[in-house]
Amino acid sequence: MDGKRIREYWSNEMQALLDTYKQFQVLIPAKNRNGADHNGEDGRYVETLIREYLKRYLPKDLEVLTGFILRPAVKTGLKNKCRQDQQDMHSTQLDIIVYDSAKYPIFQRFGESVIVPPEGVVGIISVKKHLHDTDVTHELSVLKKAATLCKCENDKNVNIRGPFLALVAMDSFEKKEKCTEDWIFAKMQQEYKSEEDYFDDLIGYIGALSKWSIFKKRPKTGAKAEYIFFDHTDEEQHIGFQFLLTGLLSVYYDETRNFISRPGFTAFPSYRNCNKKLGVIKTKGIR
Repeated sequence: MDGKRIREYWSNEMQALLDTYKQFQVLIPAKNRNGADHNGEDGRYVETLIREYLKRYLPKDLEVLTGFILRPAVKTGLKNKCRQDQQDMHSTQLDIIVYDSAKYPIFQRFGESVIVPPEGVVGIISVKKHLHDTDVTHELSVLKKAATLCKCENDKNVNIRGPFLALVAMDSFEKKEKCTEDWIFAKMQQEYKSEEDYFDDLIGYIGALSKWSIFKKRPKTGAKAEYIFFDHTDEEQHIGFQFLLTGLLSVYYDETRNFISRPGFTAFPSYRNCNKKLGVIKTKGIR
């Protein structure tokens, strides 16, 4: 197989992304450290930059948003009442939500900030400017809880493949006593429990776009999650972003999502009777 042109194209695109990020630091520099003068704006700029690049290349059915996932304890599909003994639940605020708004509705939208039901969530991405060891533990927990909210069945009573989970940074701080990939994987082993967590609950990608990538391979059989590490060379700027696209598209095109499932979007009190039955009008039947 070839694909050289595609790799070169993505490498150029990622170099452009990294160069654009550096321009922000050029215009608003910090005096005594690397980065921009305002930490909060610097972080938001990174988040916006990654969102804009994802928007360019994902199918138009998918929106790249920010906000919350709300899992209401209401009926889904036509008769599915599996949530009837549950409580309404919501996620913490999520940096990036990749959402299939062509097929699924949105509870609330203010610009690109939204509250969405779980059925249409294709990907959840946490974004950091620089990746610290404390970030990994916290973000793994946040993403796993959000993935748990997205456990749904389609109208064929088949479990819908869960969203692609990722933690993306522009750069990372290195540890002198241990390789970056080793201390990150050690954090992952501490967070995930084989007796509790499903394959889709585990993060699909962690990476510093300028340096390295960790990607979860999807097995053909079994329930093991194998993680592989890539140290980017100068010609491999494309690897991280391609892994993001690969993971998101693999969920979007998964066969379990070919059957559109009616989301839990409305809720009526089960004890509420109508005030009056007005009568019946006969028809030829239901087509």
